[in-house]
Amino acid sequence: MAARLTKIFRGDRTLWVVLILLSLFSLVIVYSATGKLAYREAHGNTLYYLVRQVAFISGGFLVMLFLVNVVPIVTYFKLSPLFIVITVVALVLAYLQYKLTGSADKETSRSLSLYRFSFQPAELAKISLVMYAARLLSKAQRTQEELKIAFYWITGVSAMVCFLVFMSNFSTAAMIFFTIIVLMLVARVSIKYISALVGMGIVLVALIYFTADLFPDSFARVHTVKGRIDDFIKGDNNAVEGTTQADYARLAIFEGGMLGKGPGNSEVSNYMEAGYNDFIYAIFIEEYGFVGGAFLALLYLILLFRGVIIVRRCDRTFPAFMVTGLVLLLTFQAFINMAVSVGAVPVTGQPLPWVSMGGSSMIFTAVSFGIILAVSATNQKNKVPAEPLVVVDVPNEDQAM
Repeated sequence: MAARLTKIFRGDRTLWVVLILLSLFSLVIVYSATGKLAYREAHGNTLYYLVRQVAFISGGFLVMLFLVNVVPIVTYFKLSPLFIVITVVALVLAYLQYKLTGSADKETSRSLSLYRFSFQPAELAKISLVMYAARLLSKAQRTQEELKIAFYWITGVSAMVCFLVFMSNFSTAAMIFFTIIVLMLVARVSIKYISALVGMGIVLVALIYFTADLFPDSFARVHTVKGRIDDFIKGDNNAVEGTTQADYARLAIFEGGMLGKGPGNSEVSNYMEAGYNDFIYAIFIEEYGFVGGAFLALLYLILLFRGVIIVRRCDRTFPAFMVTGLVLLLTFQAFINMAVSVGAVPVTGQPLPWVSMGGSSMIFTAVSFGIILAVSATNQKNKVPAEPLVVVDVPNEDQAM
């Protein structure tokens, strides 16, 4: 039985354990944090969102197993340009759909509805852009001139995709672009170009902040960025003390203390609108204390560490770069969510990967984990030792694979 499971759950075993632990934490904290939502949206059925979360987690594991056991790594290399095209089309359609419907719902502005199915194209953008950048970087390892050309292509495509994401979600756009910058740095792109790009990014954010009042109301996201930065620095002048989401999050952390109140004993979640999503880490600390919060953060650090091990075992540049980008995205998103909950950074809309209440973001997170595990499984099949990845000349696309 154990041998049969090992053949199915291929890839890094530690990473599978991390996923199982995150799944268990997700179920208990989502069930605890959705009580108010259940009474408002599910006629008081408190089991509704627990069952929903079980369905998303189960579906996510099926996606991972499919990617690990069925889809070859070369597929991502070949299809990455197509994924970029699909991403751009989905982002444009989502924006047009939002404008045509005239909805004031923030989530509607981020989602693309197709019949009864809806998803956030920004989640697709994370994965497709990492794949595309990994493809170009893997083919440009022979000379600095090739890396320079790849840098321009990646920067241009990333700027276009991130601009479309920015129209509905600034924090996601910034996170994706920063991940691509770090990926290019790992791939030996000249520090001169990276520094120039970082400098331009800082200037751009500063311009958005200082000129936000000059933009018309149709550029709502620009005003949102400025407002959240002002609220973080100066405090929210329009809120009564102790009633903002950030205030409730800090209260939950304070109430949690060292060991927490225990499972299901959160009180602050009854007053929070996003206690099961953007601020779920604060509710987790309220119930499980500083010790539980530290352990949850440790799981994401283990993910980062195992990602480094998987990359070191790759004998091809494309999967190494792809895993690097995906692991960075997941860990960046996790620690941004945690930093928001503890008040270390301005409020953003980043869920805690594989813990926050399920949706399309959870399925795309499963895709990211599935790809990482698939690369790990390939390494194990080839029995590649954990040696530092040496980037060598790539004479053709096959060797990049």
